[in-house]
Amino acid sequence: MGSTRFRAALHGLGFTLMEVMITVAIVGILAAIALPSYQDYVLRGHLVDASTGLSTVAAQMERHYQDNRSYATVGAFTSPCQGRTAERTFNHFVVSCAEDPTALTFRLQAVGSGPTAGFVYTLDQAGGRSTTSARTGWNSCASKWILRKGEPC
Repeated sequence: MGSTRFRAALHGLGFTLMEVMITVAIVGILAAIALPSYQDYVLRGHLVDASTGLSTVAAQMERHYQDNRSYATVGAFTSPCQGRTAERTFNHFVVSCAEDPTALTFRLQAVGSGPTAGFVYTLDQAGGRSTTSARTGWNSCASKWILRKGEPC
């Protein structure tokens, strides 16, 4: 008689198929909402490399100008935006001259690759910033860097 009660007690300890299905549905809905937000968060972390790289190379351009009174290559002194690619690579962004620097002007661009492919940011000698290219769903802007999805120009 004792073993019958023990079996009956064990029978009520499991999960029904309906409970498992509801749990799977809830987890699926949470994943569908959380995963895109997480991916955007990670991408925003990579986009900071563009602003860091542009600011670093712009500072090098200013030092080059102070030494040579020109942003362009002067004799054996190569303009920083035309130097070795390894020195102008900031994780997933490569910074280069968007156009050949002149004695008084330069325009740098940071072009993304890998997880940041499709993003292009620029910076000029006057501090003018722009987002010339961005992924679908992101805005571009001629007057500032767009570093968040949906950020207005």
